[in-house]
Amino acid sequence: MNPTSTTPALYTLTLRHPGGETPVLAGEDALVAAGDRLAEWLRGRTVFLLSTPRVLELHGERLAAVRGAAARWVVLTVDEGEAAKTVSTAERLWNEMLKVGGKRDSRLVAFGGGSVGDLGGFVAGCFLRGIGVAQVPTTLLAQVDASIGGKTAVDLPGGKNTVGLFNHPDLVIADTSILPTLPRGEVRSGLVEVLKMGALLDPDLFARVEAELDQLLTGDPVALGPVVAGAAAAKIAVVERDPTEQGDRKLLNFGHTLGHAIESSLGYGGLRHGEAVGYGILFALRLALRRGLDPAVAERIRALISRLGLPPLPALDPETLLSHMARDKKALEGGLTWVLPAALGRGAMVQGVGRDELVEELAGFLPDPFAADAADRL
Repeated sequence: MNPTSTTPALYTLTLRHPGGETPVLAGEDALVAAGDRLAEWLRGRTVFLLSTPRVLELHGERLAAVRGAAARWVVLTVDEGEAAKTVSTAERLWNEMLKVGGKRDSRLVAFGGGSVGDLGGFVAGCFLRGIGVAQVPTTLLAQVDASIGGKTAVDLPGGKNTVGLFNHPDLVIADTSILPTLPRGEVRSGLVEVLKMGALLDPDLFARVEAELDQLLTGDPVALGPVVAGAAAAKIAVVERDPTEQGDRKLLNFGHTLGHAIESSLGYGGLRHGEAVGYGILFALRLALRRGLDPAVAERIRALISRLGLPPLPALDPETLLSHMARDKKALEGGLTWVLPAALGRGAMVQGVGRDELVEELAGFLPDPFAADAADRL
């Protein structure tokens, strides 16, 4: 993973998957650098731009240079956040696309955060049995995680991302010059996902976040360029080994088992996705310590999460959390597989975590997730 020679701030990567290859361009002004490539992909097509009113207000003009390449430019808007990821929203979009004459060779550009990307990939993958989609993520979380790897989905009331499909985009453009407009909480949420990948896959990336955290939290596009590219490269390596999440790709679920349960319990409000995953990582450390994780490694991860300044964990009922975990989409007939760190840069998939252990650990965790002895007591 290196910057291109002509534009040092632009990182170019390629994800190879069973359906072909997805170019991933990351860095400051990546949209400008990728303009010709994007315009050619859009040329002569009906293009559906899926976004939110807020993103269009802030960044819509960034696509002005390529708009003229399309035969038709149809804007589709959805609500911000997880509220957009419903079957009814997908149905509305399909009807709107059909009404204006969308065809099998139409294009969809998902221009927004992770929810827009998830929804857009799902809608494109199902419309007329599949049209091309490009991901242009506008949040840090979407740039480092949601836009890469082809996982798309909508939610059901009983669980997050429970209806979906694998649908790799034709192109991903992660422009870090967009990120300074994000609230600090959104940047923090994305950095949790970077931390997750660094902790289990890339110790150098983890160390970089430790060293540069204060600057990264400001949304600095130059500092975030190599971080976005590094996280994308780590994810690409895993996805190429396991494109449909049958093995190693499950490592990317570190922190998500409890994190998704927290989100579901809160009705997808109160905490951002990355913030919930941050608490999920803290809980996973407790399980990992029981299985021999070096306490110094656990403390290092816990300390970095603490520096992020997560909002307080709302009051949660342990039984409700356990119920949501049991309905997790990754659960198998034999129960949940927990992703736990075995060392910095190495993860393990662990089964056989019993209900009694979870109840015991939740009882200590929920009142004070950052308690110092949570990482030292074993």
